[in-house]
Amino acid sequence: MVEALPDLILRWQAGWGSSRGFRPAEQARGGLHVLVERPSRHREIVALSAEPEILRGLADEVAAAARPTWLTVPTNRPESVEAIVREAGLKLRDEREALMTIPLRRHPPRPAPPPYTCATTMNGTVFETVLRHPDSGVAARGTMAMVGTDAIADRIETVPEHRRRGLGSVVMSSLAGSAVAHGATNGILVASADGQQLYSALGWTTRATVLIAQTPAG
Repeated sequence: MVEALPDLILRWQAGWGSSRGFRPAEQARGGLHVLVERPSRHREIVALSAEPEILRGLADEVAAAARPTWLTVPTNRPESVEAIVREAGLKLRDEREALMTIPLRRHPPRPAPPPYTCATTMNGTVFETVLRHPDSGVAARGTMAMVGTDAIADRIETVPEHRRRGLGSVVMSSLAGSAVAHGATNGILVASADGQQLYSALGWTTRATVLIAQTPAG
């Protein structure tokens, strides 16, 4: 059964916010309003619907914001969304991202290649996996937050000099295995353009395109 997109967005944002330590989002006017409190992103609004009336209202709200604000829109109609946010005067990021899912038990195992070592720890409901090289220290890392039976992956990163060695797959495998051991059944993430290739190869499925726009001064 394919999840309804608004429900999937709600579940993704709950885990993403938890992994980053944000306050719970306020749901209003067809979006999830998140206080980020960073100089380049004071707030972020995640649209639960790409219906034109709702999206225009959210886009106008972002355009009128006094402090840098982002509008994140998961959608299966990206061209329509682009037209609305541009009409509101927002600056649209060139790179499209993707909302992706996987049944976690299908996630393929990937052991750490020598001489790397892999360790996963849990802080509350958030797992963190760190891969280390004996000579240069941290080589790759990532987090996965559990919300019910969902596990939301976030900030999967490989240090530049250690890329092209499959370390991202090792991080994801360790996180997925730990989450399954604690009762998670569903994996959810938002992938960058570069990340989509990795996750697709691991069996993740794209559910929606994710567009990100921001206040013109952002």
